[in-house]
Amino acid sequence: MSAPKETEKGTAFLPRYDNNGLITAIAQDAQSGEILMVAFMNDEALAKTIETGRAVYYSRSRKKLWAKGEESGHVQKVREIWVDCDQDCLILRVSVSSGQCHVGYQSCFYRRIKAGSHNELEFIAEPVYDPDEVYHK
Repeated sequence: MSAPKETEKGTAFLPRYDNNGLITAIAQDAQSGEILMVAFMNDEALAKTIETGRAVYYSRSRKKLWAKGEESGHVQKVREIWVDCDQDCLILRVSVSSGQCHVGYQSCFYRRIKAGSHNELEFIAEPVYDPDEVYHK
């Protein structure tokens, strides 16, 4: 099923949420282009993000909104929001401090599948902070 023509060709922002009321949001460093993380937003999180200029997401596990950096201090200042063709996925181009991943890396994408392997990962980045110090666990 394709999206209505206005969604694909028009200028109206008509986000298409899934059956759970969520839309995929990819956070990308506006300066480097590095993909930092993938999360989800409901309509309230998206509205707060647009209103405040800071990324707010919806936690599926906790069933509540969370402002990126509310615990760690590693906020995402939203510079632009890009929308895909059928408006069911967003890219938040953000300015960030260090450490966007809760396990200590700049990006949540710090591993890749090892060449020639089907089930082994290799690290492609180094930690940039100690999460035990930030989250006081």
